Amino acid sequence: MTSMPEPAAVPDPNAPSGMLESDLVKRARHGDLVAYDELVRRYQQRIYATLYHMTANHEDANDLAQEAFIKAYSALKSFKGGSTFYTWVYRIAVNKTINFLKQRKNKFHLSLNDIDFNAEHDPDLMALISHKTPTRDVALNELQKKLNEALLKLSEPHRMVVVLHDVQGQSHEEIAEILGCNIGTVRSRLFYARQQLQGYLAEYIKA
Repeated sequence: MTSMPEPAAVPDPNAPSGMLESDLVKRARHGDLVAYDELVRRYQQRIYATLYHMTANHEDANDLAQEAFIKAYSALKSFKGGSTFYTWVYRIAVNKTINFLKQRKNKFHLSLNDIDFNAEHDPDLMALISHKTPTRDVALNELQKKLNEALLKLSEPHRMVVVLHDVQGQSHEEIAEILGCNIGTVRSRLFYARQQLQGYLAEYIKA
């Protein structure tokens, strides 16, 4: 007698990995650590990447990301759901990082070689060298180093909008929600930051 094939496994919609963010938040608010672990798993890497670009240090970025998720868990009852959980915890992480940078500003200098800001994410800067440099690929590597140095000269608020927009690919609306400001402020900061970066790089670009 031929045995019947076993039915294919059906994904469990109640498993944390298959749940909506809002349902995970509800469970986490009632003490479900498995649900909160899933929230952390979904967003930790993206938040860590932003904090790394802000701190230029892997260990600091990892510590700050963990602290942000711990603070978010302890404050879950105050989360009103006016934004996504991701945006809410992102804002917590950003604020923690800005405060951290202010506290350590006078302690030591950032390592310029540790910043991983990708010049190719900035079309304006790419356009500046695309027609002025015959050896464009070689120039891009040099621009990367110069851009790292220029990025560190920006204030934390201006560096943050550049990182969120050009590195992380966040929209103006998302950045405004994360930073708790209006879209006009985001656009003006981004414009000013780009002007500063181009000013810092002007001598190199003309060379």
